[in-house]
Amino acid sequence: MRSGLFIILSLLLPVVASAQFGGLGGISSEAFTLSVSPQYPSPYSQATVSLTSGSIELANATLTATIGGKEIYKGSVRTFSITLGKAGSVTNVKAAITSGGASFSQTVSIQPQDVVLIVEPFSSAPPLYQGKPLIPLEGSVRVVAMANLKNAGGKSSSPTTYSYSWTVDGMRIANSSGIGKSAIIVASPLQYRSRSVSVAVANSDGTLVGGASTSLSAEQSSVRIYENDPLLGIRYDRALSGSYSITGTEATLYAAPFSMPTAGGAPFIQWFLNGDSAQTGNSITLRPTGSGKGNASLSLVASTKQSGTATMNLSLIFGAPGGTNFFGL
Repeated sequence: MRSGLFIILSLLLPVVASAQFGGLGGISSEAFTLSVSPQYPSPYSQATVSLTSGSIELANATLTATIGGKEIYKGSVRTFSITLGKAGSVTNVKAAITSGGASFSQTVSIQPQDVVLIVEPFSSAPPLYQGKPLIPLEGSVRVVAMANLKNAGGKSSSPTTYSYSWTVDGMRIANSSGIGKSAIIVASPLQYRSRSVSVAVANSDGTLVGGASTSLSAEQSSVRIYENDPLLGIRYDRALSGSYSITGTEATLYAAPFSMPTAGGAPFIQWFLNGDSAQTGNSITLRPTGSGKGNASLSLVASTKQSGTATMNLSLIFGAPGGTNFFGL
C-alpha cells in the first residue's frame, strides 16, 4: 500500500567601570609625562602608570613612586602597577625622577567609578532560552551604560544629572551623547571584525568621571530544529540533525532561529517537504499515512527583512519496519 506524509498545519507562536584623573589621560610637564591605563579603571582593579619624556634620558634616570607618602617602588624608570580601592576612593600616586643631579616630580589622583556596559542585541532566540542572545550580522545592538558615580566619601551623585559621551570605533557620536543619554544603538560589525564601543560618564559639575568600553563581535545566523514532545514540550536539550524517525502516529517539529536580526520583525520561516513548499511558521506537524515505511526530505529557510537567511535540512524516516519481532530481528 502506498505510504506518505500528511502535513497538519500547526503554527506555534514563539511564545564598565571608571576612574577620575581630574580629566587626565596623562599629566604632562616640561620634564616628563605621567600616564595611567586604563583611562577609566574599575574599583579594586589594577592600573598601570607609565612615564615618557622628550627632554630627559629616562634610561639613565631613577624613579621613586609613592602612594600617600609610602614608597612602593624605587629604581630604574619603568611602568609600574597599583591596586585601587573601592568606588570613589582616591589614590594619590607621586612619581619623582632624578636625572643628572636634577629632580622632577608629578602626582596623579586616580578615583575608580562603577560604570558597566550592558549589550542587548536585537537578535532572535527561542522562548525561555537561558543563554545570551548573540549579535547578528547586518543587524543592530543596543548598548546601555549603568553608572553609579561616588565622591571620596562614598556618596552617590544623582544619575539623572549624568552626562554620557559615546565613542564608536574611536569616533565620538555627538547625537547620541548628552545628559541622560545612557544608551546607544549601533550597527553590528562586519563578519570576522569587531566594533569598539566606549562611554565616558560625568556628573553635573564634571568633578566625578567614569567610563567603560566593550568590543562587539557578530555571529553567523543559524536555525535549529527541535522535537515538540506532547508531554515534555519542546526538547531544547537536543537539536535534531541528519535524520529523524517518526515512530508514532505523528510528530511535531519546532524551528528556532538564532542570531538573526529582529529590528524589522521576527524571522519568517518557510518549510519544504521533498522540495515543495509546505507551510510557514515555527512549527510543523507531520503524520505518516498508509502502511509500510518510507523516507522524505524536510528543509526550512529562515529569513528577515534586513537580509541574510539560515537553512536547515532533515531526512525523515517514517513507518514501522516490516518483519520485526520482539528482538528486533
